[in-house]
Amino acid sequence: MGQLCGRCIQLLRDFVAFVQRMSSNLVQGIKECLSLISKCSCLKQNSSKAKQLYKPILQPHERVTAQEFLQHIETGFEMSPLGKDPLEALRTLAFSENPGLQQSAALYYLHMSQHINVPLPVEHLEPFYALLRSTDLEVQQMSSLSLVNFLLEGNKSNREAIGAARGVTPLLSLANSYDPRVQQNAVGAILNLTQSEKIQDVLCKEGALPVLTLLLESPDSEVQYYSCATLSNVAANVQHHEAMLRPGNRFLLRTLICLLSSSVDKVSSQACVCLRNLATSADIQAEMVAEDILPKLCSLLTSGSEDVRHASIALLWILSQHPHNQDTLACVNLLQSLGMLLSAHKTDPVIVGHTACIIKNLSLSKNRQRIIESPCVEGLLQTMLSTNTQEDCLHYVTSCLAELAKQEGATLCMVQWMDEPLTKCLVRLAGQVEHTEPSFQAASIIQHMIGHEKMMLLLKSHTREIQAYLKNFLTHQEIRFQQLGISTFCRLREDPEFSLAFRKSQMAKLLEQVRQQTEETQELLRAAICHEDSSYLSCMAYENLPDPRA
Repeated sequence: MGQLCGRCIQLLRDFVAFVQRMSSNLVQGIKECLSLISKCSCLKQNSSKAKQLYKPILQPHERVTAQEFLQHIETGFEMSPLGKDPLEALRTLAFSENPGLQQSAALYYLHMSQHINVPLPVEHLEPFYALLRSTDLEVQQMSSLSLVNFLLEGNKSNREAIGAARGVTPLLSLANSYDPRVQQNAVGAILNLTQSEKIQDVLCKEGALPVLTLLLESPDSEVQYYSCATLSNVAANVQHHEAMLRPGNRFLLRTLICLLSSSVDKVSSQACVCLRNLATSADIQAEMVAEDILPKLCSLLTSGSEDVRHASIALLWILSQHPHNQDTLACVNLLQSLGMLLSAHKTDPVIVGHTACIIKNLSLSKNRQRIIESPCVEGLLQTMLSTNTQEDCLHYVTSCLAELAKQEGATLCMVQWMDEPLTKCLVRLAGQVEHTEPSFQAASIIQHMIGHEKMMLLLKSHTREIQAYLKNFLTHQEIRFQQLGISTFCRLREDPEFSLAFRKSQMAKLLEQVRQQTEETQELLRAAICHEDSSYLSCMAYENLPDPRA
């Protein structure tokens, strides 16, 4: 028996295109395709090739099955596309040694996966896996693409069933295919499977990690992306880190760092995500820094892709949290890049929030001077003027500036950049007590800048607003607000104009009330402490009494 002739192969290809277009003549097309293939002479014995060892023939029961399958398609296709009726036929076609029949079964599953949103019944897994193991390239392409579709978001039952039935094994074999379409589909299906933590465990046990790691070096960017995204999902679970980063073998780490330089944005972005998920320990972070990751991340901060910028700044934030990395990160190039990033994307909450956190992490005493000399301080101040800045971002920005303002050099730098809009913004934020953290931090920044002539001139045009937030602070339930309010009041009172304004607004009377409340609280505390001490002494005396039974 011969192989499929060119005519039959063309028929199948035409039919694949036909199904993808969802023609209304689907049933008739399948019927004609299978009928023509089953009758073609290319599948019959050929005496002139009798010396060849073995080639699959169309068995009698396969011919009958094909005819019955056609009948089902014609009569019951719409009613039960994945029911029990077509199951036996699909099983026969899938396990056939005839590629043409396998292609028909694969085509059927492909159409179901694309156009009918139903889970793949468990009983269909056996014939489906047979198709995944087929040696025919077109069967591999169609069946692997079907699996990608069956594993899309929402098909949790399919993921669990495939994982439980060891469906990942044929996928790993297909991931090593020389055909890029088969590779893409196989790794895409594995990516969809990793949404389940149970299947992540199965993948690791089945040896998926070395396969996926090697695929990161694939010349196909889609395969690189799917492999990297799959590893990112696995790396999100800390228990897999030991297997992914075995001592003495850092091939994965080095490969991911190399992918940061990829010209394909989604690949470099996903490499950042995977590295971020892996950077949970100080040792791993130290290795990343030692592999010269910093210049690559600085370069990514200037990317035209928002996803790349977000992924790189998030990874830098993780690295900045560890004290051992901070001196290396607090270099001129990075701080310059962060300042420019803030200037260019001052309304982007991801950029603003992460950058503020990084600068705060780096603001150790020996690094503050570098920060002051960089454009970071100006960039942080300017972000507060954006009306779109979210509360979380304001919290991070004001917290960073308040930390920097504790050093006189940084305070002087801030005062240089202060103007009327910035002063108005800080006073407004301080007055929004309902936003607890931004309010407190903004007031703290103001308190540190009091005493500088330029700042005092700017603040005097907001005397009424300042008095309003000080009153709120003095009556606030949190002690830190009361203390900040008192210290700010004392420093402002040294200025004659503020002192006069405070007298007119009866701020002194409010302070007296706070003092009385504080004294009453102290008296109650003393009484409570004395009572506790008396009770303790009484207990001790009772315990020291002699036992009457002695």
